[in-house]
Amino acid sequence: MLRGMIYMRIFLLLAVSLVASACGESANDSPPVPTLHRGLSSDPESIDPHKARSTQAAEVLRDIGEGLISYSATGTLVGGAAESWTISEDGLTYTFRIRDNARWSNGDPVTADDFVFSLRRLVDPATAAFYGQAVAAIANVDRIITGDAAPSELGVAAADGNTLVMTLQQPTPYLLSLLTHPSTFPVHAGSIAIHGNEFTRPENLLSNGPYLLEAWEPSSVLRLRRNEQYWNNAATAIDAVSYHVLTQEMTELNRFRAGEIDITSSIPPDSFARVREQYAEQVHIAPYLGVYYYGFNLTRPPFAGNAYLREALSMAIDRETLVEKVTGRGEAPAYSWVPPGVDNYNPIRFSYADLSQDERNAAARQLYREAGYSDDRPAEIELRYNTSDTQQRIALAVQAMWAEVLGVKTTLVNEEFQVMLANIREGEVTQVFRSSWIGDYNDAHTFLNILQSGNPANMPRFESERFDQLMRDAAAQVTPLNRRLYLEEAERVLLSEHPVIPLYFFVSKHLVGHRVRGWGDNVLDYHYSQHLSLATD
Repeated sequence: MLRGMIYMRIFLLLAVSLVASACGESANDSPPVPTLHRGLSSDPESIDPHKARSTQAAEVLRDIGEGLISYSATGTLVGGAAESWTISEDGLTYTFRIRDNARWSNGDPVTADDFVFSLRRLVDPATAAFYGQAVAAIANVDRIITGDAAPSELGVAAADGNTLVMTLQQPTPYLLSLLTHPSTFPVHAGSIAIHGNEFTRPENLLSNGPYLLEAWEPSSVLRLRRNEQYWNNAATAIDAVSYHVLTQEMTELNRFRAGEIDITSSIPPDSFARVREQYAEQVHIAPYLGVYYYGFNLTRPPFAGNAYLREALSMAIDRETLVEKVTGRGEAPAYSWVPPGVDNYNPIRFSYADLSQDERNAAARQLYREAGYSDDRPAEIELRYNTSDTQQRIALAVQAMWAEVLGVKTTLVNEEFQVMLANIREGEVTQVFRSSWIGDYNDAHTFLNILQSGNPANMPRFESERFDQLMRDAAAQVTPLNRRLYLEEAERVLLSEHPVIPLYFFVSKHLVGHRVRGWGDNVLDYHYSQHLSLATD
């Protein structure tokens, strides 16, 4: 009897072991989670929507967060966290109805109070948000940013748990587009109260968008997974998204060729023609509201107070050669600050735009001499750019043009992206720096506004009372025509001062793999992962 009981126990133990082993094999052999793999040209500097500033950060934030308004897969404005809204006849009061089923990833409801808290945090000087001034149309923003009013005086209020009332200081035709920008996304007040600045860590971050940040390996990958609490989760087709940080465009291309990347952030210029021939159906080139430029540090020599030198350097750059021979991917040479194609606007061009390059070079040499420089006393400047094949090629080409036309001695300084941004912000060592601006909404204001005095995006630190006044006058206009005329005059004043050198206007350039469905080209180059799907064949 005892022996039989022992045998029975052994049999049961073996049976349990076999079941556990079988279960283990089943788990290990389960199919991998369908994952969309996207290229990202640099690490986001932050995924706090009020601290982020780059297009790379915005791309990730559009997957893990959601504002009041969003874009559809076809590029039209639709409700995001807000299911509906009304606008008063005078255009000064917007009332948004928050969805009853909008949820944070921990199950908390998304409320009007969340947006009140977040918009106040955005404009609070203590936050030092890069985009704080972008929402200046909301009542009292300017006074709050300057410290003359408390954040609690911002023109936003929760009428009830699901009703947000926004009061503007002047009619703002682009407001709904602006509210799609990640800087206007809500943050979870309770999470910030508990975790402070560490609320953005993957284990702490609460999402109100279609995805959660599962992990972030700096300089490597950001891994996102589906947010089951998202109000429109049923319409999200892809379970996981991985953003692979690939600063070298050739590395990204090679990983696309190997089937490891579904969507590239760009296409290398050296390989563009070959790639377009080889992957014709997977190449997507489209107009894009963005300008690539070189900025001057206007607070230090040799550019402070020396518009002649700034204009000479601008004129000496052969933009046609630059876009045809160096970038070579459909970009348009830039002779204005605002790109073509912006709604209700006619960009103002440099006075020399219609001259031949030989005529520009002759005028540039004269300005160079009037600025106090010559062959015997050449200008010696530093040009900073971030680590990238394309940035280096452009910098080398501009260095050669300045040397050939003017005799300028240019030292190239290659820095990691975050280091370069920090140096530009501090303004202590920079002279000329590479940068770009991508339109946050389809309106000339998104380009002109960043060069107003006091705007954190005003990297050259350009100051012009005439320009600022024209921008204020434009904001006060009721009719679109009058507003446009003031904005165009503001651009004319801006170009006459040459605080920046617009080099070319972007086109969006992506390789999109065959298994990706739902991709649509648009001028803002917004491609939400929630609108995409992966073929199963």
